[in-house]
Amino acid sequence: MKKTLEFRAHDGEIEDIALGPDNKVVTAGRDFQCCVWQQDQLVTGLRWHENLPGIPDKAYRYQACRDSGTFLGLGTVTGSVAIHIAFSLQRLYYVKEAHGIVVTDVAFVPESRPGRELLGGHEAALLSVAVDSRCKLHLLPSRRSLPVWLLLLLCAGLIVATILLLQLAFPGFL
Repeated sequence: MKKTLEFRAHDGEIEDIALGPDNKVVTAGRDFQCCVWQQDQLVTGLRWHENLPGIPDKAYRYQACRDSGTFLGLGTVTGSVAIHIAFSLQRLYYVKEAHGIVVTDVAFVPESRPGRELLGGHEAALLSVAVDSRCKLHLLPSRRSLPVWLLLLLCAGLIVATILLLQLAFPGFL
């Protein structure tokens, strides 16, 4: 094996590292940060004081991370579990103290046939393992979206309303 790249990712130890799509790397460090990297460039990151402002930095630390390509699963030293959108790190799911103590690893259920059966109607499933000798399954509910026909109807209504307003503002417009 040959080293191809070296850079300083965190202040202190790195707790976990995961490879993501498009050659992205996710790291969770003892400096209370979780970072997404492309080569040696920081793409985006999470800090506790920005992500969860009511919770002091020193009480929590990212311990485990996994990137499914669409989602980023995180576990903490206090037993909390979260799922974020991988490219924006917007939090979609969070369970405070899902485990009694340190989450040692997280893993997404694969998108194989048995995995899809386990998912049911949910968007993603994350397994978490902790020092409390428990393994828990976290299901991310499917996010609701507007049906295409309703979106087209709203667009048509917006166009008609714009034409009517223009006609009122500028008589003889049409």
